[in-house]
Amino acid sequence: MSQKQIEILQRALIREKAARKVAESILEEKSRDLYDTTQRLKNLLDEKSSQLEGVFENILDAYMVMDVKGNIIKLNEAAIKLFGYDINAEDVNVMSLIYKDDYQYAIKAFAELTDKGFFKDYEARVYTKSKEVKWVHINASIILDKNKKPVAAQGVVRDITDQKKSEKKLVESEKRLATLVLNLDSGIVLEDENRNVLLTNNKFCELFNINVDPKDLIGIDCKTAAEQNKVLFKNPEAFLQRMQDIDNAKKTVIGDELEMLDGKILERNYMPIQIEAENKGYLWTFTDVTLKRTYRKSLEVQKQKYYNIIANMNIGLIELNEDGEILMINQSFSEMSGYNEAELLGKVGKLIFPIDRENSDILETEINNRKAGRSNSYQIEAKTKSGEQKHWLVSAAPNVDLKGNTSGSIGVVLDITDFKNLQIQKENLLNKLGKSNDELQEYAHIVSHDLKSPLRSINALVSWLKEDNTGKLDDLSLKNFELIETTLEKMEQLITDVLNYSSVSADVTEKLDVDLNVLLSELITILYIPKHIKIEFVKPLPMVKGYKTKLQQLFQNLISNAVKFIDKKEGQIKIDVEELKTHYKFSVQDNGIGIDKNYHQKIFKIFHSLRKSKDSSGIGLSIVKKIVNLHEGEIWLDSELNVGTTFYFTLKKQQ
Repeated sequence: MSQKQIEILQRALIREKAARKVAESILEEKSRDLYDTTQRLKNLLDEKSSQLEGVFENILDAYMVMDVKGNIIKLNEAAIKLFGYDINAEDVNVMSLIYKDDYQYAIKAFAELTDKGFFKDYEARVYTKSKEVKWVHINASIILDKNKKPVAAQGVVRDITDQKKSEKKLVESEKRLATLVLNLDSGIVLEDENRNVLLTNNKFCELFNINVDPKDLIGIDCKTAAEQNKVLFKNPEAFLQRMQDIDNAKKTVIGDELEMLDGKILERNYMPIQIEAENKGYLWTFTDVTLKRTYRKSLEVQKQKYYNIIANMNIGLIELNEDGEILMINQSFSEMSGYNEAELLGKVGKLIFPIDRENSDILETEINNRKAGRSNSYQIEAKTKSGEQKHWLVSAAPNVDLKGNTSGSIGVVLDITDFKNLQIQKENLLNKLGKSNDELQEYAHIVSHDLKSPLRSINALVSWLKEDNTGKLDDLSLKNFELIETTLEKMEQLITDVLNYSSVSADVTEKLDVDLNVLLSELITILYIPKHIKIEFVKPLPMVKGYKTKLQQLFQNLISNAVKFIDKKEGQIKIDVEELKTHYKFSVQDNGIGIDKNYHQKIFKIFHSLRKSKDSSGIGLSIVKKIVNLHEGEIWLDSELNVGTTFYFTLKKQQ
């Protein structure tokens, strides 16, 4: 290399060094400027971060930061209060906060956060530390480092639990209201201000024979629908005109009636809906009142029919107000009182019909009873217009208005004058009959005594004749004397039985409680029962209300009758009882000779006997029947010849 080339190269190196120094100087100056700028930016960033951190610390909503693995690294005061965790003392991962049924939704939201870098309006349920379930609303975003890589995520969490509860209640209320409207027994149509359907229900579709779901009618123009449906009514044009008049008037209408071709009668109501003096729609309701109107017409017909019946029946009808003034009478009352309608209407009833003090007290008591709401029947004596004394049976009741308040009284009056006269005659006859029975009873006792005295005298004379002629009388004479004695005994027994029969109904005292078990035990000890006859009680006998002496006579006659006609070597008498609803049914069964069916009714009549013997007068069963009748019962028998007889009888239970 030549010297010149070397010099050129050296000069170039010197210039390069000089340029390098200049560049280094400039670079150093730029570096200082960059440092100063960086420092200012860092200070500004630190200041803004501090300010931002202060904002998030003090906002009302919860704020949280988590790392990429879901570990929570920061919670503000609101978040701590919401979740209940202290991350300085324990580790918490967001996965432990997710409600079990919202897990898939949460995973999907986190995937959106990772993919887009944010998500908005995330709503789900979370667990707090105490396992309380809360509804939350979250807006979240990714935090990137200087290399644009995700290092964390932050989110603002709002507690919307109360809001969700309110929304749930609102939804439930809306559902209940919708269900109620949908299933109302009246057709409903709610229109907007342009007369388009906002809401209707099943009943409306049913009334107008519309075979679609009520939801399908929403939005339909009501004017067009009315034009189409007018053919359903008996007077189509009147239907449209009336609807137009109602709509133009914009006033509430209640109880409008529509008559349809199929016979249905609808009641239509209309109410305009106004909010702050602005028209916001119309509400129409339609109710099927066919049955009500038909019932009302039927009721009117029935009322008229029964009024005609009442007006012409032979029972008086009178209606009075609270002051006792006569409001209405029927023809029968007019006839029985002698006054016409004009003479009685508006008059005070108790002043028109003069009555004595006793009947006046009765009437005053009954008036007070009706004012107190009580009904009753009573008898009074009153004078007619002609002054004739009448007996009236009055059935009166309070008359009430639609609100249930007593507005007066109504009475049904029956003229019982003839009945009362018959009753008086009956009482007189009963008194006479009672006296006759007493006289007859007394006569029976006298006759019994007077008849028995000569019988005893004859019996004594026969005994004397036999004694005075002992050894002198032949067998035929002795036999005749025995026949005379037997006849005398039979005649005395007959007189005794006649007296007993006549005394059954007369000689009675007050009914007492009688234990039939004790009564029969005592009876059997005094009766003559042959050794070959056994008396058996199938079941214990009841306590009855009756006349003890008569009941003893009843069982005594039946048992004695059975003993008398048992012809078997081993006699048996069974006594049983069966409880009926109002009576006791007794039976006395024997294994005697039996009774032919031809005699089943005759044997209860006086002086009828199956066998003529000195110990049978034919009155015993007649006495039994009379005692049973005295105890309001009946008697009958079941018998088979050579097998036995069962007498059945009933006695009324104690009342």
